[in-house]
Amino acid sequence: MTARINHPPVRPEHQPAPATLPIAASAGFVMQTPTLSRGTADRSEDLRAPDRIEREWSRARLLIMDQAGQVQLSGATTLLTVPAISVAAEPPAGAVLLGAVDGVDQWAMRGEVAENGGGLRQFGSVLSDTDAGLLTTATALLTWHAAAPFCPRCGEPNTATAAGWSRLCPNGHEDFPRTDPAVIVLVHDGADSMVLARQPVWPKGRVSVLAGFVEAGESLEGTVAREVLEEVGVRVTDISYLGSQPWPFPRSLMLGFAARAEPGATLVPRAGEIEEAHWYDRAAVRQMIAAEDPADADNWATPTAVAGETDGSSFQVVLPGPVSIARRMIEGWASAG
Repeated sequence: MTARINHPPVRPEHQPAPATLPIAASAGFVMQTPTLSRGTADRSEDLRAPDRIEREWSRARLLIMDQAGQVQLSGATTLLTVPAISVAAEPPAGAVLLGAVDGVDQWAMRGEVAENGGGLRQFGSVLSDTDAGLLTTATALLTWHAAAPFCPRCGEPNTATAAGWSRLCPNGHEDFPRTDPAVIVLVHDGADSMVLARQPVWPKGRVSVLAGFVEAGESLEGTVAREVLEEVGVRVTDISYLGSQPWPFPRSLMLGFAARAEPGATLVPRAGEIEEAHWYDRAAVRQMIAAEDPADADNWATPTAVAGETDGSSFQVVLPGPVSIARRMIEGWASAG
């Protein structure tokens, strides 16, 4: 069991983009549904009709979320909601309709939460499919409203409309929740090794797969090829789509891909973005997963999992937490072969 590590002396200042984009191919492994992609609520636009909202408010449920994005649970795995009618006779300003579950409208709004609350990072992986989707949507919508009090076209103050799914200014300009697409890429060698890297701003030992935002005028496959080349200096082929997950911190949609690099390709971390990047074999990744403490729900703690040894050096790492699509990607790859 080894972690193959390359330490190139100098990173090239410029590398040209690939002449042609790699051809999509099978990744060779299956990724389970990402934790935050499990929502089952009815999100139909028809639910937001004003007359229907007024009629259904008396039996609706309301989730309270504080300014830090924290909520409370009822028991260990269920969101705590209250009867909407117990809070107000009609939807308060700032309340957002998340969807309907078994015909009952589910709303969310800002408010006070007890000290034992937690956010999506802490609770996302323990909630049911339905509640995970509701909390993800509440986090995304309420965060957007807090950041968008003015019209992006004319600068006038705007207000929430359509049960929280848009904002309208006095000049009639309508604004909708923004989603920023980003690719997240598991780079492998087509055999028994994959790349894990760490950003300098992460806690000690934290590693993950590579990721980056889609730029204007760029395809998803083009983003994959560019980001991998920029971040670790490696060209990839066989780009394969794995799945997607909303990541409302604050407004991303993570689009998961696998891509193949040449076995043993030298990794050249981009200064300021990637502190280090290494090839890890499948046995090492499996050991990381097996060595984790299940009680560490967010998995953002002191590193405890030993990845392997190279040249007498031990490497302790912490994999992405269970709410991230990166974790599903890594587990899918590790369980193959």
